[in-house]
Amino acid sequence: MQQLESLTREARSLANGELRGDVVPGTAEAEVARQLQICNACRYCEGFCAVFPAMTRRLEFGQADIHYLANLCHNCGACLHACQYAPPHEFAVNVPQAMAKVRLRTYTDFAWPPALGRLYQRNGLTLSLAVAGALAFFMLLTLWLKDSLWRVPATADFYSIFPHNLLVALFAPVFLYAVLALALGVRRFWREVTPGSGAPGAAITEATHDVLRLKYLDGGHGEGCHNEDDGWTLWRRRFHHATFYGFLLCFAATSVATLYHYLLGWAAPYDLPSLPKLLGGLGGGSLLVGTAGLFHLNLRRHPQHGDAAQKPMDRGFIALLFFTSLTGLGLWGARGTAAMPTLLALHLGCVMALFLTLPYGKFAHGIFRSAALLKWSIEKRLPSNLKLGDD
Repeated sequence: MQQLESLTREARSLANGELRGDVVPGTAEAEVARQLQICNACRYCEGFCAVFPAMTRRLEFGQADIHYLANLCHNCGACLHACQYAPPHEFAVNVPQAMAKVRLRTYTDFAWPPALGRLYQRNGLTLSLAVAGALAFFMLLTLWLKDSLWRVPATADFYSIFPHNLLVALFAPVFLYAVLALALGVRRFWREVTPGSGAPGAAITEATHDVLRLKYLDGGHGEGCHNEDDGWTLWRRRFHHATFYGFLLCFAATSVATLYHYLLGWAAPYDLPSLPKLLGGLGGGSLLVGTAGLFHLNLRRHPQHGDAAQKPMDRGFIALLFFTSLTGLGLWGARGTAAMPTLLALHLGCVMALFLTLPYGKFAHGIFRSAALLKWSIEKRLPSNLKLGDD
C-alpha cells in the first residue's frame, strides 16, 4: 500500500508538471505517464496484454516509451473493466482511452510528409466519402461525355471502357506513394524506440504470429474483448480477421492478375475458376462481412473504450473498404450488362479514394501496431535491470 501511495504521489506530481523532459505537461502523453505510474504500482492487469509487462520494464515514461506502449495497446478494454481505479474513482485510470488519444498523436507526428499529418485530425468519414464521390463523379462524367454511361459494352472486358494503360498510369503512382509514405512514417516510429541492435528470427516469427492471429484481441483470457458493456465478445476479433484477410485476398487477386498480364501475357477478364477470380470473390465477400460487422460494433462501442474524436476516421476507413468490396462484387455480377460502365466508375472511385487516404487514415494503425509488436518481441528477449515482477 505504501508503494502504491508513493507512486500515486509521483503520478500526481507528473500530471502537475514534473515530467520527463520530453513530455509536455497537459498533453495526451502526460496523461498516459500519470496513469502508467499508478498501473506500475498496482500491476493487477499484467497478464492481459503485452502493454503491462512492457510497462514494468520502465520506472518512468518518456515520450518515446509512451508512443511505443500506446501502439502496443489493442484497445480491448479488459484493463478498464478490471481496474479498481477506473472512473469514477479519483485516480480516473482509463488506459484504453488514454492510449487511443496518444495513438492519434503518433499517426500525426510520424506522418510523411509531416505537413500532411493534420489530415488524421480531419473528419475522416466525410472526407473519405467526399473523395470517393468526387473521383467516381469524374469517371461517370467521362463515360457520359463518351455516351457510354449506360450502354452494353462491346465486350465484357473492363479495359474496353477504361484502357489498361490509363488505369495503370492513374493508380500505380498513387499506390506507390501510399506505400512510400507509410514506410517512411513507420521508419521514423521504429527509430524512436529501438530495443537492441537487430531483430532475431524468433522475435520476427513471434510478432508475425501475434499480428496474424490478432492475439491481443482475446482480452488476455481467450474469451474476447469488451464492446458496449462488461460482457466479453469475440465478434470484434472475428470481424477484424474477416476484414484483414479479406483485404489481403483482394490484394493477392490484383497481384496475381498483374503477374498474369505482364509475365504470362494473359489479358483480363478472367473467369472462374481462375485464381484472380477465386481470390477476389473470397476476399470481397470476407471484406464485406468484416467491415459491416466492425461498423455495427463501432456504433455500439462504449464511449470510455476509445477516443470519440477518432470515430469519424475509423468509420471513414470502414466505409471505404465496405464500398470498395460492395462495388467490386456488384461489378462482378454486372459484367457484360448496361450497368457495367457505371459500376466500374463507382468501383474505381472507391479504390482511388482508398489509396489516397491510406497513409493518413485508420489503415496506419495496423502498420504501427505491427511495428510495436515486433519491438515488444525483441525487447522481452533483452535483459531487464528492473525486475519489478520478481520480488
